[in-house]
Amino acid sequence: MRNWYKSGEPWVWTTAGAVALSLIMVYAVVWLTAARGLTHFWPKPVAEVTYQDRSGTRVRLIGEVREKEEVSVVRLREQGYDIESEDVFSSRYLLKLGNKDLTGVDFRWYPAPMLGEFVYPEDVLAIERREWGNFYGHLKQVKENGEVVAEGAAAWAEAEKRLARSNALFRQALRIEKVDIGKINYALEKIRLNERKLELTDKLTDAAKAEFAREREAREADYLVLQGRLDKIRSDIERDSVTVETSDGQMVDIPFAKIADMYMPNAMSVWQKMGFYVHKFWEFVTDDPREANTEGGIFPAIFGTVMMVLLMSVMVTPLGIMAAVYMREYAKQGPMIRAIRISVNNLAGVPSIVYGVFGLGFFVYVLGGSIDELFFAEALPAPTFGSPGILWASLTLAILTLPVVIVATEEGLSRVPRTIREGSLALGATKAETLWRTVLPMASPAMMTGLILAVARAAGEVAPLMLVGVVKLAPSLPLDGNFPFLHLERKFMHLGFHIYDVGFQSPNVEAARPLVYATALLLVIIIVVLNLFAIRLRNRLRERLRGLEGV
Repeated sequence: MRNWYKSGEPWVWTTAGAVALSLIMVYAVVWLTAARGLTHFWPKPVAEVTYQDRSGTRVRLIGEVREKEEVSVVRLREQGYDIESEDVFSSRYLLKLGNKDLTGVDFRWYPAPMLGEFVYPEDVLAIERREWGNFYGHLKQVKENGEVVAEGAAAWAEAEKRLARSNALFRQALRIEKVDIGKINYALEKIRLNERKLELTDKLTDAAKAEFAREREAREADYLVLQGRLDKIRSDIERDSVTVETSDGQMVDIPFAKIADMYMPNAMSVWQKMGFYVHKFWEFVTDDPREANTEGGIFPAIFGTVMMVLLMSVMVTPLGIMAAVYMREYAKQGPMIRAIRISVNNLAGVPSIVYGVFGLGFFVYVLGGSIDELFFAEALPAPTFGSPGILWASLTLAILTLPVVIVATEEGLSRVPRTIREGSLALGATKAETLWRTVLPMASPAMMTGLILAVARAAGEVAPLMLVGVVKLAPSLPLDGNFPFLHLERKFMHLGFHIYDVGFQSPNVEAARPLVYATALLLVIIIVVLNLFAIRLRNRLRERLRGLEGV
């Protein structure tokens, strides 16, 4: 036994077991996230059931059965339910009732003994509204300008056609509002700032004022034309409506302008459900959020996350490489360099919120405020770069991940044999040529390793971003069609903050819970894709390096 311990084999098995356990835990977390998140887009059947309330009155309910759990019968009796059962535990169901504007609640628990039999009628309609969440009921009529155009069995086919028309018009109106009118507003703001700039420098002549007035009148004329088109589209959208009977027998008219989607889940075939699943997942990835981020898509958060990581990579890579090259290749090795290395290693353990406070104080207030005074005085007191934005968020994360890149690059440079440097110098190359043509290409895989580690950490950070640029809802993307196209001063959305906001700040926790898992899974996928891209690039550099060594 003593020889077995001395051989080191127990530690090998212990290490292998720890690695296996870590992999199992990682796969379990990913599986749980995927199972909870991906099932959110599958159309769930809508049940119809009778319920006996505390007063003994039986009412009809329509909704989705979301959860089932065991609960103490004593607890149910304490809540006022008259349950005659000798069992210690009973079941209760969480129903998503929708119709929040009528009932005031979206989800509610119901004891199983007070419920009748669940039935799933094929004509139950689920409506996904742009406001107030889902609506459940039975489709009765389709109306145009208040006049009935279809009812009964023919109502569903007519409703599908008019929904497609309404959504097409809604997309046109959204494009006019966000793109066309947005360009005009951006141009008007530029005109105002240019006029203010000339005024501050005492160069605002009467001719310049007249020119600004002509430009402003031209833009306002374009705005009136677009506003007329927008009003026409909105009136066309509001033309049609559907009449739906709720569980308590009310007849409710819902305009198609308020409907994002509607479907009959109980009547769907498997293939129809699969098509619906793909459609909703694509909508989740490409649409903007709505309903306090609990409905719709998360495209702005995806865009902001990827763009911030790319900007951070562009900033941290040259800084980290230059610092590592100086400390390894040029600086005289002594107490000062050793102290710098110790400081770099310690910086890797500083809590990320500290970097956020530093970014807010230095980048936003000091550097951004100075930039505003020097280059954007015409916009003051409204800040341009003197407020949190994607540039400062990227710089903050660049500083946060800088130690990782420095350490990885230094390790790569230290692995380059001294004989290669001496051989290059012996052939007449300068130290700079040796570094640029020989040493750095051989250390490039290590540099890419540092970048991979930096991307993996930066993409998941949330705490510092809350101080330096991330917001709950960004009205405009940092990249658009308005010159200079890339707007580094703008605030942005981030998947990590979106998860925090939806999971802990949402007014409707039950509705937001599946979106938390779906967004978390998407964040993991994006991090994996970014890392795979960097790993592929590193492997290509290694293959090229092997080819050069063969020559």
